[in-house]
Amino acid sequence: MRAAYQYRLRLNKNQEYQIEKWLDMLRHQYNYLLADRFNWYEQNRCSINSCPLVCHLPDLRNNPDYFSQKKTLPQLKKDRPWYGVVQSQVLQDCVKRVDLAFKRFLKGDSNGKKSGRPRFKGKNS
Repeated sequence: MRAAYQYRLRLNKNQEYQIEKWLDMLRHQYNYLLADRFNWYEQNRCSINSCPLVCHLPDLRNNPDYFSQKKTLPQLKKDRPWYGVVQSQVLQDCVKRVDLAFKRFLKGDSNGKKSGRPRFKGKNS
């Protein structure tokens, strides 16, 4: 038999403010990482049928995958010291969620069903 417990957190105003601040910073980071992936995708995809052979191709940049975006997190904390209050595992999880959403957009899940284009997170989500 399994037992499950639920606990209700009763936060004071200062704790609520701190959590809202963290969620806002994570939302900005998620949107930034997702925009970086969309920019790479738009710059590097070109259908052979729609691209003339004489066209100028820009320099291709590396794919922003999970590990390359995860490597930028220490520099993010140096450049923006207010991200220092957020734990590193939480920021890594944000990168993981972006990676999973973008992979499902391109390749689909294990059954081959593609999901739609990932959406940017708004203030209320």
